[in-house]
Amino acid sequence: MTDNDTRDLIIIGGGPAGYTAALYAARANLRPLVIEGVGWGGQLMITSDVENYPGYVEGILGPEMMRDFRAQAERFGAEYLTEDVTSVDFSERPFRVVVGEDEYRAKAVIVATGASARQLGIESERALQGKGVSYCAVCDAFFFRDKEVVVVGGGDSAMEEALFLTKFATKVVVVHRREEFRASPIMLDRARANEKIEFITNAVVDEVLGEEGRVTGVRIRDLNTGETTDLPAGGLFVAVGHDPNTNLFLEQLQHDEPGYLITQQGSTATNIPGVFAAGDVVDHVYRQAVTAAGTGAMAALDAERFLAAEEGHEATALTAPRVEAEAPLGQPEPTRSIRGQPERQKV
Repeated sequence: MTDNDTRDLIIIGGGPAGYTAALYAARANLRPLVIEGVGWGGQLMITSDVENYPGYVEGILGPEMMRDFRAQAERFGAEYLTEDVTSVDFSERPFRVVVGEDEYRAKAVIVATGASARQLGIESERALQGKGVSYCAVCDAFFFRDKEVVVVGGGDSAMEEALFLTKFATKVVVVHRREEFRASPIMLDRARANEKIEFITNAVVDEVLGEEGRVTGVRIRDLNTGETTDLPAGGLFVAVGHDPNTNLFLEQLQHDEPGYLITQQGSTATNIPGVFAAGDVVDHVYRQAVTAAGTGAMAALDAERFLAAEEGHEATALTAPRVEAEAPLGQPEPTRSIRGQPERQKV
């Protein structure tokens, strides 16, 4: 590989953060290569209806929304590689990103590999994902109005999910495998004080029950007696934690104990100049598509300004022309805009 093969920007990860970063970077003429991974789209690929993302008035299926994000960035010149990154070398520039036997180089890198919700690991759970099995109450609680639901977990996340669900569900049963909870006392007290929430401890979910492709209940097993009980439920919320997809980067990028990457305050910059992080790899609080997209835009702008500063014109990143997509046949030529002032010209 020669210096001519070095790209301005490589984006690792394909989800709301990665695709939004790709859109902004492509329109800034950074020619981004998005190594989106075999499982591109992230957790939204196992999400059915998304009704809380601005602009989709009637809601949209998670996979369809990710295809929209992907296609919009591609329209402006983003390139995609649907493979998994196997290693990275951020010790010197250009940075090296390895995919199998192939190596790609870039002056800047955005890490947007997301996080994965921990699952129970049972076949019926996987079969009913997006059909009553959820990993995000804020995302999906609305669909369970006037239904009974089950939450699995014993930490603060489980209590938060249960409390949020009480705004919609008629009854919330929290199932936890131990007698003691990991949740903070204040969160546990709030959950116990809510008359809609019931607790079953020393129990695990053995099977998710369903009919006609929808959850109808869960089969739980008492860990003390081994007895099983079927609980009727319209939904199952698994709240046993998330794991950031950051194993590839932990030896080189600063991170906290759970593995979330650490960025500089007010920035997406990591401890290595030229490497930025966006989305759920840095966010263990909100974990929403819209917040991931927002940090994706921030990362692309930070990368653009970083590269412009290296070329000696840092301020121009704020006023750089943005590439417009090619106009359809018979339509006026696209324009470039500088600080909101359109100027008719070909690109």
